[in-house]
Amino acid sequence: MHWIDQRVRLHAISWQGYESLLALRGEQGGTRVAYLDGELELMSPSLNHELLKKMLVRLVEAYAEEGGIELNGYGSWTIKSAEARCGVEADECYTVGARTTLPERPDIAIEIVWTSGGIEKLEIYRGLGVPEVWFWQKGGLRFFLLQGADYVPSTRSRLWPDLDPVLIARCMGEASQTQAVRTLRAVLRNPES
Repeated sequence: MHWIDQRVRLHAISWQGYESLLALRGEQGGTRVAYLDGELELMSPSLNHELLKKMLVRLVEAYAEEGGIELNGYGSWTIKSAEARCGVEADECYTVGARTTLPERPDIAIEIVWTSGGIEKLEIYRGLGVPEVWFWQKGGLRFFLLQGADYVPSTRSRLWPDLDPVLIARCMGEASQTQAVRTLRAVLRNPES
């Protein structure tokens, strides 16, 4: 069974090398690619990683539905900038609000941190100008908000200040994804329960 994320890290890779690797891989999912100024990482997510990602994504989307928040999901969209020499594929990413044109970058990127090591993702997201990065790590949801040129940790999302990370953690502890969503909806519909 595939319980830990598998990573391969390459050094001194040019931007052209990164672009060539993306072109060679095509639109096929599975392995996620991250690039930061010559450092390239290939990561094959574990079964646990994907299970946690899917549960969190279902909760985020159910929260948006219950709260009447317009949300567009883009999966593991490849976001990159030749100028900043960085690129990444989030576990999931979203834009908030009604979609009128294709976005340049997401408003929210979500990362499941299941195993340690690897390229510094916040540095990549900083270079790409992603307003919020959410990390699910060690049983909790952590928010990083772009302020000026740096990310600052926060206890709440700037875009969704009413989203309670303690409630999300409680739901993430449920025995199934479906039960997690049921629990979330029940609490949102009847906060006194």
